[in-house]
Amino acid sequence: MADSHETTGKRALVLQGGGALGAYQVGAFEGLCARNFEPDWVAGISIGAINAALIAGNPPEKRHQRLDDFWTRASSQMAWPSIPWDTGNAANAALNELNASIIMAAGVPGFFKPRVPPSIFQRAGEPTTLSIYDTEPLRETLTEMVDFDLINHDSGIRLSVGAVDIETGSQRYFDSKRGFDGTPDIIGPEHIMASAALPPGFPAIKIGKSYYWDGGLTSNTPLEHVLRMKGDESLLIFQLDLFSAKGRLPTSVAEISEREKDIRFASRSAVNARKDRNLYNAGLDAGGAVMARSGTVTVIHLIYQSAVPEVASRDYNFSPLAIAEHRSAGQHDIDRAMRHPEWLLPSPDGEPMVEYVLASDDEAPKKRP
Repeated sequence: MADSHETTGKRALVLQGGGALGAYQVGAFEGLCARNFEPDWVAGISIGAINAALIAGNPPEKRHQRLDDFWTRASSQMAWPSIPWDTGNAANAALNELNASIIMAAGVPGFFKPRVPPSIFQRAGEPTTLSIYDTEPLRETLTEMVDFDLINHDSGIRLSVGAVDIETGSQRYFDSKRGFDGTPDIIGPEHIMASAALPPGFPAIKIGKSYYWDGGLTSNTPLEHVLRMKGDESLLIFQLDLFSAKGRLPTSVAEISEREKDIRFASRSAVNARKDRNLYNAGLDAGGAVMARSGTVTVIHLIYQSAVPEVASRDYNFSPLAIAEHRSAGQHDIDRAMRHPEWLLPSPDGEPMVEYVLASDDEAPKKRP
């Protein structure tokens, strides 16, 4: 029997970008749904936007199957055995790097493939053709697996995905309920592709007259958008991050690369979350202007952390065993979070917004200061 917990307000999922690590979000989503926590709103960046579209663009009875279909297809390129971490055995580390090399050479089924001929030899060209890989396979996958009519007209789930305008450098969110001009955006495959268009690997995506890249270039977590556009309703937010600002001291060159990537993609998430919470509690908008707000916000912040060191290529290691490990970690973290039902309620101290962080297994749950 599924667990039952008292909650207040609507439920939102906030999904960070992180390539193959996005399987963690799938496991977490499965764990939430097993406890009757279907979301009302899903916001994502990059791989988080792809997962978000697969959730919002399918009825409840098809969501898990579509997520499974996508991740099974994405990992089907790998014919070699795989170990998703470096246990100190050089052979294991070499095997992981071999898997990542196969991905770099052959691409990921249903996601991207090498561009032939490589656009690196072009002196000039359309931004949509200047990249190492071609992401048309992703367009085909999204068209097949996501019902965009459901998102735009019938679905009860709100979808928001973030991308960066290349010319202005500003973040732009496409939102099925309330877009840039206050009206709903009509979301299609190109909006999801834009959110995941990380250069120079992936090409820019043209929407209207503008060209877009991966939203993670400016902010890898769409929490600010959710807070800014929430209206008067109370929210319970599960924020699922794929990079941890805290980590082990590196002991090898490979671990240095891994640690650098974690810090680069995770540091802004923690800083922005603290800034957003302080502004919200002070009744201010992102520009510091006074804004009347009602409704409480509770954020349950889960951060993927492998039990053992992984190789630096882990965000593009789509081998089946790596994907299974990430997925299992997401389910495990939801199990731990749900042992504390008090997290799911508004702050007992009366704060408009409160954030709880689930760290590694040996740390007690804590409220973010």
